[in-house]
Amino acid sequence: MASITIEKTKYECGQPQQLNKKWQREDVLRKTGLCVGKVDVYYRNARSDGCLVPPIRQTASIFKQPVTVYKTQEGKVKSDHKNGNQEKPKQLMWEKRLEGLRACDIDGHEFEAMELPKGLKPVGPNVDEETIIRSVATALHVSTQPVTGQTATKTLLEKNPGVFLDPKQPLVHAVNISDDDIKKQEERVALARKKLEEALNM
Repeated sequence: MASITIEKTKYECGQPQQLNKKWQREDVLRKTGLCVGKVDVYYRNARSDGCLVPPIRQTASIFKQPVTVYKTQEGKVKSDHKNGNQEKPKQLMWEKRLEGLRACDIDGHEFEAMELPKGLKPVGPNVDEETIIRSVATALHVSTQPVTGQTATKTLLEKNPGVFLDPKQPLVHAVNISDDDIKKQEERVALARKKLEEALNM
């Protein structure tokens, strides 16, 4: 490929009239190449680069004092790296969206409502027993942590449930399980196993 020789000529800009005197016109004449004799016109701003001028301290002092600039932060965006599984935020009281809906069997008959133990007390505005059942059942089947209920005090939960409710726990107050409750449950399990054994032997 043939080399291109150019000749530059600089002079003050008088035209076009829209440009002020700070702009300089530069004509570049091509001496070699395919476009010999062609003139390229460039307009350049002759202003000084502000980045090369050191900053001046703006104080009430009569004498201007130089300022030294130290860059302490890099212009890079730091991403927040979190270890482990990323959980999506959970909506508070999502169980209330299912109020008024009942499950049905194949024939279209509604299932009977379940009765909860008397120790379970609802938490939140207008929370009925069906909502509690959905909340507790979901926590038992989905949650990977112990199901304890809402641990905040009753006063705080009634004052502002949207702030003090734990979305990872069901909408019931904290339940204290005693030794008598465990004993009664063991008796129920033993009785259910006995009935199942009798039914299988028939």
